[in-house]
Amino acid sequence: MQKIFEKLLELILPQAKSVQEIENLTPAELLKRAGRAQGNLPKDTLAIFDYKNPLMRQAIWELKYRGNKKIAALLADCLYDELAEEISERKAFENFTEPVLISIPISATRRRERGWNQTEILATALLKRGGSGAFFEIDTTILAKIKNTESQTKKNRAERLESLHGCFEINLPEKIAGRNIILLDDVTTTGATFEEARQTLTKAGAKKILAVAVAH
Repeated sequence: MQKIFEKLLELILPQAKSVQEIENLTPAELLKRAGRAQGNLPKDTLAIFDYKNPLMRQAIWELKYRGNKKIAALLADCLYDELAEEISERKAFENFTEPVLISIPISATRRRERGWNQTEILATALLKRGGSGAFFEIDTTILAKIKNTESQTKKNRAERLESLHGCFEINLPEKIAGRNIILLDDVTTTGATFEEARQTLTKAGAKKILAVAVAH
């Protein structure tokens, strides 16, 4: 299914030269050209890039719909150092130690259609970037999305929260009881997805939760 999807996508929307340009950027160049995240974010939420920037939109699209691992590695390089600094501060002042990184899951239906979860690809790239010195572990089995929600693009925050209510569940809650959590997603807009996931994890016994997105 994944290979068929990729071939159809390539026929309909062949990779643009601009994508190759993004793949060849250094982290410093991407940070300069894409711009920093704008606007206020909810408490305990971190985002790096401005999603309104066309370059960043294209990078995220490539990650989400093509599973582009080169772009995932580039985004991970940009995110890793800033996340490490944030965690270092929280470790000192909030005892935010030994976090487990959980990528926001997609539904089983969406995974069958697409063949991958872009945030899992990003999480793997982050762990690879950290290598043996990574300050977190990842677990893609803890949080599951049990409801295939419709697109949230045209919904406001209240509508998104209503649509997302009850869409997540915890597998093996003993894995997160008393643990600090890093929640990872590609994009956050209203923060509704993070909020629903945060509530689900908190009810299951998670200690402290930092939500992290590539773009806002």
